[in-house]
Amino acid sequence: MKQSVLRRDTSAAATELGYIFTFLLGVLLLTMFSVWAWDIETATRERWNENAIQANMDDLAAAVERADEASRIGSIDYAEKVEWRATEADESRFTLVLTDTNIELIHDTGDLDTNVSISGTGAGTHVGTLTLAGIDSIWVVHYNGTTSIEYDRPQH
Repeated sequence: MKQSVLRRDTSAAATELGYIFTFLLGVLLLTMFSVWAWDIETATRERWNENAIQANMDDLAAAVERADEASRIGSIDYAEKVEWRATEADESRFTLVLTDTNIELIHDTGDLDTNVSISGTGAGTHVGTLTLAGIDSIWVVHYNGTTSIEYDRPQH
């Protein structure tokens, strides 16, 4: 019969500890990569959102300028549909205000507030306040000396 003798061999324990530390290092690196990728995705989404909002505002301002140009021709009615690009923001928290000198986009928290200047050279006044919840277009209308922004096509 063969007898075995116990020895104090620590090389196997060192190998096991190496495996554990290698695993933990991998978990740490994957976690860091995930956070980094999430930050890039969030920054890209925010930049796209801001660019879409600015493009929407520029399109709306251009339509108001065209309505002002039409109003200077004489007693004329004008209507133009402006497509509103979708954004990542909660648009029910946006209010759009048209004044004689600018178009303001007001966000409840103030994070996405912006405005675009308009010339205000139309023959008449500019008025209008809209909440952007669930819309895909805005109508710019000049009728009876007033340029306004509206939800629906004018029925005049």
